[in-house]
Amino acid sequence: MKYYFMTLMPYAAIDQAERLKYDSAWVTLPNSLYDPKEGARLYQEYIDDLVRADQLGFDGVCVNEHHQTAYGMMPSPIVIASILARETKNCKIAILGSAIPLRDHPLTLAEEHAMIDTISKGRLITGMVRGIGAEYHAFGTNPAKSHERFHEAHDLIIKAWTQPGPFHYESKHYDFKYVNIWPTPYQKPHPPIWIPSQGSQETIEFASHPDHKYTYLQTFSPAVQVKKFLDAYRQQAETYGYEADDSQLGWSVPVYVGETDEQAIKEARPHFDAFRTIFAKMPMPMLLPPGYTSVNSLMRLMGRGNVSHTPTLEEAIKDGIIICGSADTVREKLAEHHDNIRFGHFLANLQFGTMPAEMTKANMHRFAEQVMEPLRARKETKQKTKQDNLAPVA
Repeated sequence: MKYYFMTLMPYAAIDQAERLKYDSAWVTLPNSLYDPKEGARLYQEYIDDLVRADQLGFDGVCVNEHHQTAYGMMPSPIVIASILARETKNCKIAILGSAIPLRDHPLTLAEEHAMIDTISKGRLITGMVRGIGAEYHAFGTNPAKSHERFHEAHDLIIKAWTQPGPFHYESKHYDFKYVNIWPTPYQKPHPPIWIPSQGSQETIEFASHPDHKYTYLQTFSPAVQVKKFLDAYRQQAETYGYEADDSQLGWSVPVYVGETDEQAIKEARPHFDAFRTIFAKMPMPMLLPPGYTSVNSLMRLMGRGNVSHTPTLEEAIKDGIIICGSADTVREKLAEHHDNIRFGHFLANLQFGTMPAEMTKANMHRFAEQVMEPLRARKETKQKTKQDNLAPVA
């Protein structure tokens, strides 16, 4: 299992009382509530966290894209990934992901990702997403066309990376007479591609297709749902005629490691509550605008229960929406989830909500030193024991 540090870069300085006067932190929340000086401070802290993750031995760091929201100050993850290409030395840099159907010129993403891959000497992981429903309100893009635009933009980017140019690319939504990007990616044929999702059947079918075999990430879901959707990927792979490897599957989840279980819950509570109620909440029409989701995927989503319910921290811990406790508890729970669900990539959201910098730093150190490294050692011990048991008798 590989370990990644992920941050959403929320505007943690938000005036919560003012925020609650509006129905969401997305799209319609007035940007008069944003203070550029606080934003500058937070950007520095969040970038420091990402660089620290590299120094602590995480396998990768992850950034993502959201627009017109206090939920995450990364309308352009390209900017942050570009900084990390120089400021980090060893870890992978995962953009999870660029919302490719929102743009009329996805060819620019092919160029920018190729630049980052080259500057980092092949450490880029490219994430491709449609973007959640709120992004279509922010961009004024028709959500009913998002699937078509996603597939066409994906095909354009892959061809731009792998097919010698110049050549003409024409599809329903895009027409480029000259496709001839400079530079091309450092990794050949192109950087690994990951597909984050919340369980769309169409996404699972696309990611698991034999022509792709892209890594599928389940995000912000109860553990039972994570298992359901990762198993759905495996089943779809079998339908396609192959067995999916655990390296094709990942899980992203908030994590807090305290000195004790009681202290962890006490410390994490206000920041988790802010994450769920201040930042993440949005009206259903904003989350799922008409045409954005197929009937089949909408039924699957409704099958997850009351999606508008905001769980308490205790409920979230029980359901695996967050892993929270002492190092022993977090380590044991993560190992249990790994053995039960089976995933090759674990994305730990070690900063969430309004969690301040020093608290995030301590959380990162405790996770890296008391959870991640012991689990790595456990795996190495198991592998050595297995090899010894398979060794021929002299």
